[in-house]
Amino acid sequence: MAEESVTNFCRLPTKNHALTVSNFFFFSFKDQYIMSRPEHIAPPEIFYGDTEARKYTDNSRIASIQAEMAYRALELLNLSEGPAYLLDVGCGSGLSGEILEEEGHTWVGMDIAPSMLDVAQERDAEGDLFLQDAGQGVGFRPGVFDGAISISVLQWLCNADKQINRPKARLQRFFSTLYASLRKGARAIFQFYPENDDQIQLIIDVATRCGFEGGLLIDYPNSKKAKKYYLCLFAGQQTGVRNTMPKALGEDGEMHPDDAKAVAFENRREVSRRRRHSSRKSVKNKEWIQHKKQVARERGDKPVARDSKFTGRKRKVKF
Repeated sequence: MAEESVTNFCRLPTKNHALTVSNFFFFSFKDQYIMSRPEHIAPPEIFYGDTEARKYTDNSRIASIQAEMAYRALELLNLSEGPAYLLDVGCGSGLSGEILEEEGHTWVGMDIAPSMLDVAQERDAEGDLFLQDAGQGVGFRPGVFDGAISISVLQWLCNADKQINRPKARLQRFFSTLYASLRKGARAIFQFYPENDDQIQLIIDVATRCGFEGGLLIDYPNSKKAKKYYLCLFAGQQTGVRNTMPKALGEDGEMHPDDAKAVAFENRREVSRRRRHSSRKSVKNKEWIQHKKQVARERGDKPVARDSKFTGRKRKVKF
């Protein structure tokens, strides 16, 4: 039934082409190619079925990127020393939860995809796992968490994948209940992939109306691959402590390590190419021409002009 729902949801408008989750994001009509975002293909609980959940978790590149963003989110939380009690919104299979464990924190994870949580349990995730739709709110006691993180989830709440889902109402329900569950002065860090500027503005407006302070932080804004969006929110303000936005990485022209490696590699290639080019001798000089003429004379298959003072001399450039 789930596979049938995915197929019907992703059916293309002409020629009876059908796109299933296994075919991922791309499809084509003749010479027209379209790229679709995951949240436009199917709801998360359907998109991340058993097969896709395992593929996502077993992908080493995804795990590496997920870990990098989780470490960055922890850094932006600016937690005090000692273990903290954290909420992982959209925890999935527990990739980001592993980072929280390594840093000595206790965490609670919530996700809407049952298959993702099943994989997390198989991997012996240490956090408490809850099957919960973030758009329906965060059902925890007030002031219980020292902070919250979310990796690649927030954009899903902006998608009206069902008739009953209204993005603004879902965001408002989520942010209002999250604000209540955080202790005063705690931070919530959301890494997400916005579709456009209007979506960013909608998210920030709703979060502000629900009581949060803060704003958007963009790491490595000049990089195509390393550019990351983080929504940094403050749940109120502690007495005597002023909320200040953290500094984004790459604001001063600093390059991401991967970009720096790529540039260094290209520079080495260019230097090597120039060295090879400069070390090559000119092949069409006078000696080369005389050698070719001598070979032709020895063969005797065609007449060869005599050597003169003009042999091998460069022609003047015509005006």
